[in-house]
Amino acid sequence: MGRVVSGSLSHGLRVRLDAAASVEDMAVGRLVVVEGGEARFFGTIADVALEAAPGLEAAPVDLADPFVSQVLSGTTAYGTLQVVPSLRWGAEAQYAPGVVEGPQPAKTVPRHFSLVREASPQDVAMVFGQEDERHFSVGTPLDMEALVCLNMTELVLRSNGIFGKSGTGKTFLTRLLLAGILQKKAAASLIFDMHNEYGWQGYGEGGYRVKGLKQLFPSQVAVFTLDEESSRRRGVSTDFVVRIGYQDIEPQDMETLKEVFNLTERSLDAIGEMAEAWGDAHWFGHFLSHTDKEVQGELGERAQVPVGVLRALRLSLRQLARLPFLVEKPAGNSVNRILEYLDRGMSVVLEFGSHESNLPAYVLVANILTRRIHEHYVQRTEAASRPEDRPRPLVIVIEEAHKFLSPQVSENTIFGTIAREMRKYNVTLLVVDQRPSGIDEEVMSQVGTKVVCLLDNERDIESVLAGAPGRNELKLVLSRLDSRQQALIFGHALPMPVVIRTRDYGPDFYRAMGFAEAAELKRGAEQAAKELWGGESS
Repeated sequence: MGRVVSGSLSHGLRVRLDAAASVEDMAVGRLVVVEGGEARFFGTIADVALEAAPGLEAAPVDLADPFVSQVLSGTTAYGTLQVVPSLRWGAEAQYAPGVVEGPQPAKTVPRHFSLVREASPQDVAMVFGQEDERHFSVGTPLDMEALVCLNMTELVLRSNGIFGKSGTGKTFLTRLLLAGILQKKAAASLIFDMHNEYGWQGYGEGGYRVKGLKQLFPSQVAVFTLDEESSRRRGVSTDFVVRIGYQDIEPQDMETLKEVFNLTERSLDAIGEMAEAWGDAHWFGHFLSHTDKEVQGELGERAQVPVGVLRALRLSLRQLARLPFLVEKPAGNSVNRILEYLDRGMSVVLEFGSHESNLPAYVLVANILTRRIHEHYVQRTEAASRPEDRPRPLVIVIEEAHKFLSPQVSENTIFGTIAREMRKYNVTLLVVDQRPSGIDEEVMSQVGTKVVCLLDNERDIESVLAGAPGRNELKLVLSRLDSRQQALIFGHALPMPVVIRTRDYGPDFYRAMGFAEAAELKRGAEQAAKELWGGESS
């Protein structure tokens, strides 16, 4: 492609293109290798530019003559690249792979006139690994037929995020990563499926159907629902119908709903006072079953809650009480049932059915269940005397993450706690959001691996790239992404940032996940059952 003519580690390398290399074939985000004198460097094209010798524009030369243009091209007029070197490996890594590890972070730059070439599939495999019991392919580099793999075991050790504006494929990417976690058995997942996209089946942008996680991994995924009727209409066979009791709603759950219901600080104080007077498990039902005057009288002089505050609070809580899955005394314990599946290593998809557009319902249920499940994992972790006794890693998937992790509420929600604790209790988050700027900066700094689709809001771009090495270069790369099936990935689970064309989610992917074998097993079982019953009837 060309040779290094100048540059620095902080600002990248300036590469002069070879006369035979067309500048129009270069693309921001493409992977390249720099052959240094003693080491090999692996990097990314961050910018493409046109250069010319001084005075060319004013020179009295007939530039319209094709012959003259051809003579000047590559000599007096030429193209340059800005290449950001991310990794380095020396000759010893090639000759002693069992002794010396592979690519390491680049802490220097190659010498002048080092050769720059396109990365080969072998180079990509050396950097990102190959598909095995831990590595899962998420796509290919731009303009290459090589696999970019993530270490799923490392991925689930920290909270991660998928960001992008509406219509860029966040749901497909989320489903892709969850399938990788399931295939590699890296963790169990609890998925709050706001739009019914992850369980049995989902839908593409054109309205076509795609297989959900339950179809691809029938023995590893259970589908729970808050709306049994909706699941039945969609032909989804569910494992359990979730019901939330009044006693499950605690004051900190209302803190999460502060922005949704525009609750004032005085309203939240009143909830705290009611919980102190009647108990965390009884305040909600007691408040709804008594008048404002009765509540005011019971709280007495110590509370001094104005009737106007109680009246406004009652209007908000009655909206919650009208939710059909919220009952005074549920027949079963939904949290315990979810924990039974998670403890067995199964993933749980909780569908919201017809409540998919009801943000208060989503925020309330996700907060209540996650808080109880996190308490269980903390107890199990602290009681474990040996590493093998610790609970299996759990990934909790939440959409509209800024509703749970905004600066105003993240300190008081279980999701903020989990994001800050990271892997301490084997519980992490996979946050999916189109407004990353709405998430608390401290929480964003704890996100281990970020998968970023196209963003067009400057604040959102600054938020996802905050603290990332080479932030300015990544910003340019991110701004050049296509709106579909492209993403920038960087962080803990891979050695360097990379732009990928995301893996297709279709028939080839289904087969790679073992769907053909699962379908064959199902047909075999059905045939055996027919033969059994046929034999008995005859």
